[in-house]
Amino acid sequence: MFILDLNYHDGVLDQLDTLIPEHYAYLDRHLADGTFLLAGRKNPRTGGFILAQGDDRAAIDAIITEDPFHREGLAVYTVTKFQPTRSVISEVTV
Repeated sequence: MFILDLNYHDGVLDQLDTLIPEHYAYLDRHLADGTFLLAGRKNPRTGGFILAQGDDRAAIDAIITEDPFHREGLAVYTVTKFQPTRSVISEVTV
């Protein structure tokens, strides 16, 4: 499992806003295929988090390249792999 931590570059919110429909389509595609479990923006709006399922870092890195925010150089991803050991969410595979 991976935590994808998106951080927007300063001064790019107007550019990000034009890409939101494409970004949401990207998120929806990977939520539907089961790779992404959760996604949401930070408050204040400086980026977002995605919880991704899997153990193949190369596959996650390839998926990140599809995000228009990343593709256009407006956001940087930090990827952290972790092994969940406790959950109250029964649908998450631990």
